[in-house]
Amino acid sequence: MTGGDIQFDRQGRLRHLLTLEGLSRQTILEILDLAESFISVGEREIKKVPLLRGKTILNLFFESSTRTRTTFEIAGKRLSADVINLNVNASAASKGETLLDTVRNLEAMHTDLFVVRHAESGVAYLVASHVPAHVHVINAGDGSHAHPTQALLDAFTIRRHKRAFNNLKVAIVGDMLHSRVARSQIQVLTTLGVRDLRVVAPKTLLPLKVDRLGVRPFTDLHAGIEGVDVIIALRLQRERMHGALIPSAQEYFDLFGLTPERLALAKPDAIVMHPGPINRGLEIDSEVADGSQSVILSQVTNGIAVRMAVMALILGPSVEARSG
Repeated sequence: MTGGDIQFDRQGRLRHLLTLEGLSRQTILEILDLAESFISVGEREIKKVPLLRGKTILNLFFESSTRTRTTFEIAGKRLSADVINLNVNASAASKGETLLDTVRNLEAMHTDLFVVRHAESGVAYLVASHVPAHVHVINAGDGSHAHPTQALLDAFTIRRHKRAFNNLKVAIVGDMLHSRVARSQIQVLTTLGVRDLRVVAPKTLLPLKVDRLGVRPFTDLHAGIEGVDVIIALRLQRERMHGALIPSAQEYFDLFGLTPERLALAKPDAIVMHPGPINRGLEIDSEVADGSQSVILSQVTNGIAVRMAVMALILGPSVEARSG
């Protein structure tokens, strides 16, 4: 099953957000434009709009996450929805209840939207394929498959700093093999028209035939980031690695860590991004992470607006009613 089979309802409206695969440029731009309108909400004294008043959103996280869960919670509350965070470790799931039984019981409590994060790929699809028509699902990261809202907030951040996408040179650096973020980033950036999209990693951390995704693979960091406008550093996901894919953490940093000297190879106004959490001294030097070209904290702020936009598009009224 592909995302396009169940992501849209019969009227063509976005029902779930499970992947960016199959989403049109128009739909992605609609999300980014809507997110732009929500940025100012966070700057108000009262950081709320009544768009989703009366709706119930449940954060169903089977995998720990600070930034993603918190920004989804804040996003839902800023839209005036009732937001519940389920402590899965203390739930019936830990007592042997199946995932679908857990979801069905939560549905019975009149949940409108599930935000699902799970260590196994495909769980968000499983939930979405078993909920009734009035219930919606957002994938907040499933295994090494997809993380659509992270990629959307990355695209939103790039657009705020660089405007048009078609002339950009973008390098994604790091653990491509295990990264759900990178897969979604490639999908959104190619759909938005980035013509020079590079992936940079040791050969052991590059997926086979990665060039078929419309990217240029590099195994040399210097060549991969030379002259780029945007560098996206990825977290080295050692918890997902089986076997010795890198000789050591120090050797990885020596060859692929982003330092001020290496950043100088990119364009002078290049921006540096990271989906977090950051491993300082492994993927990125502190001087770069905290430097003037870093937009890492802006990504976190922008994530609230983007997740508000996705929730509003799925649960909210029409565009005309929203703008009014």
